Amino acid sequence: MELRYLRYFVAVAEELHFSRAAERLGISQPPLSQQIQALERELGTRLLTRTNRRVELTEAGLVFLDEARDILARTERATRLVSRLGRGEAGQLRIGFTTSVPLSPTLPRTLMRYRQRYPDVELRMHELNSQRQVAPLLEGDLDIGIMRPATLPEGLDAFTLIREPLMAVVNEQGPLGGSALPLTLEALAIHPFVYFSPAAGTGLLDQFNTLFAKRGLTPRLVQEVGGPNTIISLVAAGMGVSVLPASFQHIRIDNVRYRPLSDADAVSEVWLTHARHHLTPQARSFIDLVQRPGDP
Repeated sequence: MELRYLRYFVAVAEELHFSRAAERLGISQPPLSQQIQALERELGTRLLTRTNRRVELTEAGLVFLDEARDILARTERATRLVSRLGRGEAGQLRIGFTTSVPLSPTLPRTLMRYRQRYPDVELRMHELNSQRQVAPLLEGDLDIGIMRPATLPEGLDAFTLIREPLMAVVNEQGPLGGSALPLTLEALAIHPFVYFSPAAGTGLLDQFNTLFAKRGLTPRLVQEVGGPNTIISLVAAGMGVSVLPASFQHIRIDNVRYRPLSDADAVSEVWLTHARHHLTPQARSFIDLVQRPGDP
């Protein structure tokens, strides 16, 4: 049964007048009468009684009117929903993010703007280190990944979302804690270090090794840990020094000082990563918002 039959019948049933119904539908009366007759033949029952002076609904017509209205309303709702899903205005967006990213104002601010613009999209946030985001992105279990730089496999693309300086993390009571002036990596390298273990799965470890290797330096790691809070706490305990992105300054622990680094390449990035050939409308809307930060 064609939906137009239902629309034609509802118009006649509500107007109880073929001429007015035809005018409402924007068609002439004879084709409308023919379509109603065709509908009745298809159903095998009369829906309307007609005389020269009036049109009335039969008992079957009254029942069919309720059902026809419901079908048309549900069809309209489904059409609107599918259209909104296709435009990324509804549905779900699954985002993976590393522990450190919420410390920067960029992601919270972007999420707020996205929620304001697309209030009917359900945001699902998953805290995962950089390495653990790769497989879900490839397999379609994540739409967007927010991670530190890492070696990405074929099938994933990335661009820089955040760029921030690295800072030395030192003990206030130690030999480097008496000044807030910039330090060089060479000056820092003579001290024992606390840093991420390879099992932490963070791209910061690769950057740490690369920065010091470029200078022919091999920092002495006295403690390898899994998270930034532990690093900062061990620095506070006098176990050693460390290097972390500037956003970690928001983690305030007694006896810890953050000092800038004078090395121009002592900069950390956060990437927005996504599958190259499987970008959902919701993910595309999020990326468009990120890439046009000045838009209202």
